Amino acid sequence: MKAFVFPGQGAQFEGMGQDLYNENESIRSLFENANEILGFRLSDVMFTGDAEALKQTNITQPAIFLHSIAKVKLAGAGFNPQAAAGHSLGEFSALVATGAMAFEDGLKLVHARAMAMQEACELTPSTMAAVLGLEDEVVEKICAAITDEVVVPANYNSSGQLVISGSFAGIKKAGELLTEAGARRVVELAVGGAFHSPLMKPAQDKLAAAIEVTAFAEPRCPIYQNVDASPHTDPAEIKENLLKQLTSPVRWTQTVQQMAADGFTNFIETGGKGGILRGLIRRIDRSLESANI
Repeated sequence: MKAFVFPGQGAQFEGMGQDLYNENESIRSLFENANEILGFRLSDVMFTGDAEALKQTNITQPAIFLHSIAKVKLAGAGFNPQAAAGHSLGEFSALVATGAMAFEDGLKLVHARAMAMQEACELTPSTMAAVLGLEDEVVEKICAAITDEVVVPANYNSSGQLVISGSFAGIKKAGELLTEAGARRVVELAVGGAFHSPLMKPAQDKLAAAIEVTAFAEPRCPIYQNVDASPHTDPAEIKENLLKQLTSPVRWTQTVQQMAADGFTNFIETGGKGGILRGLIRRIDRSLESANI
């Protein structure tokens, strides 16, 4: 069975979408519609902005979302998922692609999410770090033992790669303990703050109001959501899980494992520079097939 998967932050690249815009009228209309909804020319930043400009959360998130939906639109009848999933931000792309939300509503939510997260980052300076070469249980235990600072597991990316999130002091302390415990490397990430941690609670509160007034429908196929790695089609459950996602870990390893257990063997990565999710899927289960749309 075939599943489509959508990347999150980190999948941006310079010039993203410009070829699609130049070569396809319907994609050009999609980009211009996005520019109008947002009130600024996102496409200009995507096409000509440098890596630093594209790393800004308020640009990165709508840019990756727009690129993913453009790829779906370009695929036409070739977009025929029996299930879908997205990594963090990518969950919004998956929901719009499968009809659970209208494009305009999804873009507005993504922009609201990005702005709320940016504000939360500025309120409490914080960061994230990738822990390589340790069992998840060891990382979880060490994070739980640090009680004077915020530090939690944030992204279960693949076997032997778990990203932690928290205050600068918490990440530093955890890094030292994790290295002592045998981690191959603990690499601080170039991100704006502690995503998927309790420090995103202010952003969650702001996003709640936006999600509440957004119309959700039943998607055309099950969506495996980040917070519990389980398939969902009920709009009420989807909304609740989408809100929880900001302060909860992204259970990508568990999601891929559950999808494989449910019979999905073919994964199509949709949007971004391509290859990020395919790489993670290969590390999780080498028997699974993957490709870019």
